[in-house]
Amino acid sequence: MDATGENELARFGVSSITSRSRQYTRKRPSRHILLTRDGVRIEAGHQGALDGSDDLAVVLAHGFTGSLDRPAVRRAAQAFRGFGGVVTFSFRGHGGSGGRSTVGDREVLDVDAAVGWARRLGYRRVATVGFSMGGSVVLRQAAVREAPVDAVVSVSAPARWYYRGTAPMRRLHWVVTRPVGRTVSRYGLKTRIHPEGWDPVPVSPVEAVGLIAPTPLLIVHGDRDAYFPLDHPRSLAAAAAGAAELWIEPGFGHAENSASAGLLRRIGEWVSDRCPVVET
Repeated sequence: MDATGENELARFGVSSITSRSRQYTRKRPSRHILLTRDGVRIEAGHQGALDGSDDLAVVLAHGFTGSLDRPAVRRAAQAFRGFGGVVTFSFRGHGGSGGRSTVGDREVLDVDAAVGWARRLGYRRVATVGFSMGGSVVLRQAAVREAPVDAVVSVSAPARWYYRGTAPMRRLHWVVTRPVGRTVSRYGLKTRIHPEGWDPVPVSPVEAVGLIAPTPLLIVHGDRDAYFPLDHPRSLAAAAAGAAELWIEPGFGHAENSASAGLLRRIGEWVSDRCPVVET
């Protein structure tokens, strides 16, 4: 992406590719097409664990405007391969997937499809790790339990819908709700957004989080998050009523683009520790 394209992304509060991510080059995961329960084709990829183990899989859910090909997603996937196999995918309306983004509503079905594929690949333990929009989706997906998971990590997620308390979120709402904004999103951000609003409004993350226990839950948020201030993760942790761990990370910004190698490693360690080993 050239400098003009990156400046256009920055205008709308969406991070592009960090210098660290530009330097990151890895072999792409093998591709597969998943079909969601509502008939949307989702592109997905799988990479085995670095040590060859086949018991634990991490399903990685990216943020809004991401995809499985984005360098930050690939970097996170590579980090998690130190702890198990990794399934990545592009949410509907993103990357090579079909459909149009509903910005966190029907994306629950995309995660269901990815979790189901991980099970079919033979993994007995499956954890979800979601960033930003993906963080809100994995919370709601775990609460619904249509495709059960063994642990959940939500990073940089909102607690409630329609939040406009920061400048980046006001710009994001303009992109999502205005026809010209959706055009910018389609051609500038490569993200196709559904033009219709939610009907009905889905259960919010803060409402869903209390339904996840006894599944282990980790909530991660940065004290430099420009999108969602710290009352969001604290609200989520409070709603979990003691059934979630909360990490407030000093110096951490927002989502996968800002996640350091050290933070990704610690998340991988948490997942590995909280998912019980399945005896054969």
